[in-house]
Amino acid sequence: MTHPPATARALLVPALALAALLGSAGCAVQGEPRPKWFSASASASPASPAAEQPAGPGTGLTEAQAQAALITETDLGEPWGPTRGARTWRDGLLKATTEDPECQRLLDALYTEELFGTPGNPGATAAFDAADTDAQMRYQVSAHPPAEVDRTLDWLESLPGRCGRFTAASTRGGVQGVEVGDLPLPAAGDARRALRITLAGETEEGELTYLTMDIAGVRVGAEAIVVTHGGLDEVDAEVTREAVRIGAQRLTELTRRGRAQI
Repeated sequence: MTHPPATARALLVPALALAALLGSAGCAVQGEPRPKWFSASASASPASPAAEQPAGPGTGLTEAQAQAALITETDLGEPWGPTRGARTWRDGLLKATTEDPECQRLLDALYTEELFGTPGNPGATAAFDAADTDAQMRYQVSAHPPAEVDRTLDWLESLPGRCGRFTAASTRGGVQGVEVGDLPLPAAGDARRALRITLAGETEEGELTYLTMDIAGVRVGAEAIVVTHGGLDEVDAEVTREAVRIGAQRLTELTRRGRAQI
């Protein structure tokens, strides 16, 4: 495994010191969230004729347009391709608990990748793996009330101040030091916000782990984009930004067409 940066070792000191405290708090997540996107619907696919119909009032996209709004591996370029399934680090490191409810909400959002809650309809999701590392990206377009999306983006903005550094216990008993920082995004959509989160810990065998996760949310009218990009090796923030830029431009153009057939 790639050796973690020096900051990872620094984070382990307070993390391990608080292991007993977090262990007494318990590691089980009530109503344990589960990632839902590693399924046949996780990658973009041609829409069926029925999907050409708008899915309800208050949204400007048909299901077919939501599919067309997704980014592709061609947009990302090499070494990206369609996902082959969840990496082991998802359950091993992202299923974790902490005492602060807002920091816990962030951990849950990272694991479920449902930043704005259960996706509305119409919606579409694509997931990708990087062939030369263990990095993964998930890209989702779905309808959400704009006011709720903006409140969530404001919440993300508050997290580096509230949850800049904290400790979390994985469900496998490991303790991780977590750092949360802003991730600047290009001008995209009507509103946007992103974070970079690092989780430094140690396996049962004593091997250091260092997971990096980017999470970005963008609102385009009544639709929202959620991008998550993470891995144990180097995670390039520019890839996250480019996915946001391309995807928001594509979604903006589609929303201008309203309910037109595609």
